[in-house]
Amino acid sequence: MKLILAVVQDQDSNRLMSALVENNFRATKLATTGGFLKSGNTTFMIGTEDVRVNKALQVIRENCKTREQLMAPVSPMGGNADSYIPYPVEVSVGGATVFVLPVEHFHQF
Repeated sequence: MKLILAVVQDQDSNRLMSALVENNFRATKLATTGGFLKSGNTTFMIGTEDVRVNKALQVIRENCKTREQLMAPVSPMGGNADSYIPYPVEVSVGGATVFVLPVEHFHQF
């Protein structure tokens, strides 16, 4: 048995949850916050048999796409803020960060 932790962008979470249910995966959805862009994301906890891990990863890959987003950079620390002109920077966001962990015991009460 494996535990899959998938951190996805909020924009992909509803589509991913629907696809997981459609493919007979049970998941717990947690609201989380990312550190880099300080924006909301969703962490899915998916328990599955070893033989279904690749199918779960395929469902995640198909439903969590990367996209470009403009972000205003933070002003420099300790520098002269008068000469600093913040130009938006395009960054890649989305997709999924996935961890697959072994499960020693599983109990459902």
